[in-house]
Amino acid sequence: MTAAFSQLSPHGARRTSLPGRYGPVAALSGPHPAEPLATVLLLPGYTGSKEDFAPLLDGIAEGGLHPVAVDLPGQYESPGPDDESRYLPLALGEAVAELVSALGGNGLPVLLLGHSYGGLVARGAVLAGAPVAGLTLLDSGPDRLPPGARLSALDVGEPLLRNHGIEAAYAVREQVSAQAPAWLALAEELRTFLRTRFVTSSTAGLLGMAAGLRSEPDRVDELAAALRERGAPGLVVAGEHDDAWSVEQQKDMARRLDVPFAVVERAAHSPNTENPRALLEILAAEWRAWLG
Repeated sequence: MTAAFSQLSPHGARRTSLPGRYGPVAALSGPHPAEPLATVLLLPGYTGSKEDFAPLLDGIAEGGLHPVAVDLPGQYESPGPDDESRYLPLALGEAVAELVSALGGNGLPVLLLGHSYGGLVARGAVLAGAPVAGLTLLDSGPDRLPPGARLSALDVGEPLLRNHGIEAAYAVREQVSAQAPAWLALAEELRTFLRTRFVTSSTAGLLGMAAGLRSEPDRVDELAAALRERGAPGLVVAGEHDDAWSVEQQKDMARRLDVPFAVVERAAHSPNTENPRALLEILAAEWRAWLG
């Protein structure tokens, strides 16, 4: 894996806002090709943000597509509701379906990519009727997180958030992370950004999304039927060392969806920052095939 890319990687996108049901949705839009073939809406995962896609934005635009990365409602710079249940995948999917419809208002097809929890939300958007021209699930799974370190962290984090607040929860997270060489190798500027976006996010959002990660049922067959009904293609991509949902789980999900499956080498759960060049090669080839 390379450390050359991160949420602070330079890019040519501009910070903007999109209209949303809970208030303005913070976004990074562009760069904008002269004659784009489609818009690509990028959804981040749990505790993530639009900046997670910083290393991909220029490359997507170079492929003739207009990228739009967002903070989901309740994440970082996007306001969200106080009701934790509104952050479950189907509920957030309804809000994303509205974004897809708005972005498609300029006549361009909209491709939807969801990373991790964003993949569950993207699935919810398709099930809510989002008029997508294609769906990509990146390091996302068929249902709730399987047993492992990530699920254990959610179990530990919930009482901390509820009883001591978001600052205390992140302090414990930093203490645990400080034992990992990869965390210590991060630039101080990046560590500051990661802390800022966590403590700026909605507590209800963090709790609601965590509940989704612990309870989401298997909706793969529903999604397969929805994609078939509208003739929309799909793609499942996994980092070869993903430690959230296993590569085999994701490969089986692709089989059930009857869509291609690809593995990003030298990447774990976040190929968008761990090996974005290899990820872009996979995405560009598949998306251009979809668009003819």
